[in-house]
Amino acid sequence: MLQLSFEYPPRPRLHRRSLLYELAESLVLMIMIYALVDMASVRFYVDGPSMEPTLFSDQRVIVSRVHYFLPEPQRGQIAVFQSPDRPGVDPPLIKRIVGLPGETVTLSSGQILINGHPLNEPYVNGPCNAGRCPDREWVLGETEYFLVGDNRNRSRDSRSFGPVDRSMLVGEAVFRYWPPNDLAFLSSFRYPAEAFE
Repeated sequence: MLQLSFEYPPRPRLHRRSLLYELAESLVLMIMIYALVDMASVRFYVDGPSMEPTLFSDQRVIVSRVHYFLPEPQRGQIAVFQSPDRPGVDPPLIKRIVGLPGETVTLSSGQILINGHPLNEPYVNGPCNAGRCPDREWVLGETEYFLVGDNRNRSRDSRSFGPVDRSMLVGEAVFRYWPPNDLAFLSSFRYPAEAFE
């Protein structure tokens, strides 16, 4: 009886690296990942009542820089930006985008109008008093945005320092992570892009 036998070539042995090399490689990888995440996002500490009832003082949020790399900022987003009247002096501010480039923003009897249409703002913390919301109008340039706090009576925003250029925007606030019982994606606090009454 004929028997066939096959001989397989010896399997190559895996080259085992030293434990020290593996640890160093893992550490470098962790630093690279952290650096990429840090470049794409920042952590922001909410200081003051200007965004109540959406955000309260001492809460912390993650701000995505990536959201404003290519896509244009949208109405209703909560944005972090450099103060245009004191750049580099004051800490960044956090407010809501209500006016987009090329639009006319009018403040009339405490109500915001966009190109003559009243804006539906269910997130606002009560009516704005006449002293904080005097009737006024702004025509936004091609790269300008109008940002205001949800707590209109206690917010320093575009009503006082005017429109904000896109170059001053740091990013969109996307996630509230502190305190732990207030965890929330902030996209749920937006409203439709053309939410006019």
